Amino acid sequence: MIRVCHESMLRGRTHYSNGRGESGLLDAIVDKYKPMHPGVTTDHVLAFPGTQTALYAVITALVEEGEGVLIGDPYYATYEGVVRAPGAVVEAVPLRIENGFIMQPDDLRAAVTEKSRVLVLNSPHNPTGALLDRETIAELGKIACEHDLWIVSDEVYEDLIFVDEEFASPLEIEELRERTIIVSSISKTYAATGFRSGWAVGPVEFCTKLLPISETILFGNQPFIADMTEAALRGTFDTAERMCRSYSARVDLIMRALEKSPNLKAGKVSGGMFIMIDVADTGLDGEQFAWGLLEEQGVAIMPGTSFGENAKTLVRVALTVPDDILSEAMKRINAFAASRAAAGAPA
Repeated sequence: MIRVCHESMLRGRTHYSNGRGESGLLDAIVDKYKPMHPGVTTDHVLAFPGTQTALYAVITALVEEGEGVLIGDPYYATYEGVVRAPGAVVEAVPLRIENGFIMQPDDLRAAVTEKSRVLVLNSPHNPTGALLDRETIAELGKIACEHDLWIVSDEVYEDLIFVDEEFASPLEIEELRERTIIVSSISKTYAATGFRSGWAVGPVEFCTKLLPISETILFGNQPFIADMTEAALRGTFDTAERMCRSYSARVDLIMRALEKSPNLKAGKVSGGMFIMIDVADTGLDGEQFAWGLLEEQGVAIMPGTSFGENAKTLVRVALTVPDDILSEAMKRINAFAASRAAAGAPA
């Protein structure tokens, strides 16, 4: 991928491109989504520098001040900022550990208000690793149809699934296609976060209206990055497969460690690169636990409050850490949890 990028730059592919994206890249994205949506064309696609930019542009196009965006809580840390930028509000849908952090239709129904305009789905989910199956997506989509909600599906972890389950997208469900916008990128699948290359796929009319927003924000994408992304999408790389093997083994390592601690528990992790651990039985909330662990054991984790109000008793552990370091970290996490529980917390 780096070689393709370099060769493209040497060929002079360093100038402005068109606002929608380079034709070769758009064709590659279309080919990627044809199995999900046989009718997809380049008119359904816009290129962006990463999922984050695509998400920002899409949400900005869909909502006005005071309108609501339904998001599973816990949620990816930047979602709230993206929603608040155009003056909209986050309408949190609780994701519960007892349900494997899978959004439940009843919880979605309870969260919908007269101001709701968008439902954001993220599968595999950051930060919980939960994976939505087709049946659940269909049930959630039915509610979206009932309330005339747009569906924005963040699918950046699509290829990082390490259980024997298939990825599912609302784009596969014919009844949902005209209200669904996919945002994704090469960042996670190809371990290429620094290249900032992503896209949005949605209904033609929506993408036509999104294009002026994209052009105002970006004034085109980098042609050499487009060439590299096209090569990635059309090539055969085992990057994601290798990461999945590593992350799956690390989930097993963490789960074995948690079996030794009566004060810690985790939900099922099906994909992504993180795991959420519930620390409530230690007598601490996630923030207290994270700070105490750092100060006493020298282990850095993320407190759940970074990911929403529903994650107060949770902490996030990354699966990207080498096995030996992760094993030692889990020993220290268990030791800290035991000491706090024995002391009756907090210290």
